[in-house]
Amino acid sequence: MSIDSYIINEIEICHLSDKVSDLQTLINGLNYSHLPVENKGIYLGSISTENVRSFETKKTLKDYQYAFEGFFARQDDYWLDTLENFAQNQTNILPVLSSENEYLGYVELSSILSLFNSTPFLSEPGGIIVLEKGHRDYSFSEISQIAESHNAVVLGMFISSRTDDLAQITIKLSTSSLNQILQTYRRYGYTIISEHQEDNFNKNLIDRSEYLDKYLNI
Repeated sequence: MSIDSYIINEIEICHLSDKVSDLQTLINGLNYSHLPVENKGIYLGSISTENVRSFETKKTLKDYQYAFEGFFARQDDYWLDTLENFAQNQTNILPVLSSENEYLGYVELSSILSLFNSTPFLSEPGGIIVLEKGHRDYSFSEISQIAESHNAVVLGMFISSRTDDLAQITIKLSTSSLNQILQTYRRYGYTIISEHQEDNFNKNLIDRSEYLDKYLNI
């Protein structure tokens, strides 16, 4: 799904000639991290509202062009690409341009997140597992095959953390009965990071630890 239907124009784009004092008044009633700026119909970039608060009130945006950030989205961008764009630029508002670079408006982070909330990964019932393995050793196809061998449907999977040595993979399955699946992942060398009440492996470790403590205290 593209973001075209989520473009809004509730606030007008700022102009290079706008006074800082006027923008400081404007942002007091907004919760946006940035404001888009144009000059003679051409999008120039976005200015951080945090920076605007620190600018000299008597100056205009023209005096602070060095602080503009050039991020934007296209109207036919897919929503997941747009979500990545939000994350990379640490913003909650994205200006949207047409293929001819015409400024069309902007999209809000909350609107794009609502699309993610409607995906099966979040909206359908099931169980979530967080796996860990060497970042060169894991395989999405292997992870899926293990789940499917236990008649579970994969509702979603992504890399939730990554270091130089290890990767954590978050997977959501159509079933909440995860014990046998967890044991199979362990046999294939995956570490289970998430905690699960029905996980017999952890229960057995606790039982053995308690038995050892009793034995040592005899």
